[in-house]
Amino acid sequence: MKILVVGAGSIGGYFGGRMLQAGADITFLVRSRRARELARDGLVIKSPHGDLTIPTPPTVEAVGLKQKYDVVLLSCKAFDLDDAILSVAPAVGDHTMIVPLLNGMKHLDVLDKTFGPERVLGGQCAIATTLNAQREVVQLAPMQSLSFGERDGSMSERVKGLATIIEAGNFSGTASPAILQEMWEKWAFLATLAGVTTSMRGPIGPIIAAPGGRDFVLGVRDECAAVAAAAGHALRDDNRARVESILTTEGSTMTASMFRDLQAGAAIEADHVIGDMIARADAAKSPAPRLRMIYTHLKVYEAQRKT
Repeated sequence: MKILVVGAGSIGGYFGGRMLQAGADITFLVRSRRARELARDGLVIKSPHGDLTIPTPPTVEAVGLKQKYDVVLLSCKAFDLDDAILSVAPAVGDHTMIVPLLNGMKHLDVLDKTFGPERVLGGQCAIATTLNAQREVVQLAPMQSLSFGERDGSMSERVKGLATIIEAGNFSGTASPAILQEMWEKWAFLATLAGVTTSMRGPIGPIIAAPGGRDFVLGVRDECAAVAAAAGHALRDDNRARVESILTTEGSTMTASMFRDLQAGAAIEADHVIGDMIARADAAKSPAPRLRMIYTHLKVYEAQRKT
């Protein structure tokens, strides 16, 4: 299978690099600056699972994108989705599989409308990575998983074929018969983690140690869980227990990537991660006062960032 990875940043660079290392036919769709960096320095990954340098990895820029690909792996931020769609459109053929790794669920509607739901699979990943000052992909913690699948839960031949490639990478890659459930569970966790760490300006440990902190964290989690349940994807017992353990670990230094982006003065996914959760809460008539406070906080940040 010919796989086009949209972006060679912290997410696309990591998973695409690992699949390339395993012998997959990978091409990175990148902007001019990233193309020059990769041509000069190669794709460099610093990881607890082993460092990797791939000299001159295959890249293409949007202007040179002519052929169709079997798989398009979307690893962009939500606020870059519209531009990514325009760039990647020439690569999408009648049988192309689009595997989005974006946060939340809103992007599925956008991709369905543009490319047709028959081309759009579900997908999600769990990994903490960043680009350092040298533009190397740095994995910040050992966790690394990627799952994907048909949204109707079937195990199609095309999914089985892609699974053999994904599973060969040096990460936990799986085809899932419950990908929408996994996407909702990730969204509920991420909205909680991003929401509390950005609004409280710190990692989980100090937040839960503060007066009322633990109740606030679990209250945000419960608001997100109620939205997921209203959508028909109630958090499973094992997921709820695992997430609660993560979110209440004393001394934890865990933050969300949105927190790190905010600290760096960068763009954030306020609308996609928090705003859309509130919109779905409203549609379900589910109270979300903590999420509303968080969203207001993030929108003030965005307004100040533009001035």
